[in-house]
Amino acid sequence: MSAIAEITEDTFSTEVLDSSRPVFIDYWADWCAPCKQLAPIIDELARQYEGIKFCKVDTNANPELAARQGVMSLPTLQVIVGGEVVNSVQGGKTKAGIIAMLEPYV
Repeated sequence: MSAIAEITEDTFSTEVLDSSRPVFIDYWADWCAPCKQLAPIIDELARQYEGIKFCKVDTNANPELAARQGVMSLPTLQVIVGGEVVNSVQGGKTKAGIIAMLEPYV
């Protein structure tokens, strides 16, 4: 079982906005090479940071959700706490860069 929840337009509010834990979201698409490079790093971090809820949004399947969340390019990574985006970055990131995003919320 994956430690990463697949989020859709229908589940975003319950799974992300109403979460009692900080939420890390990876907005991705199957055609995005940097997204594919990030996937194993995010899988590893999801197992390491159990206090943070890890989610993915397939932007091909959920374009309205991505647009509503301000996603302009892929990959986009967001940290949401209490229903508010507290950190958002675009483009490929290193493992250290993603850890730096997560650490304040552990």
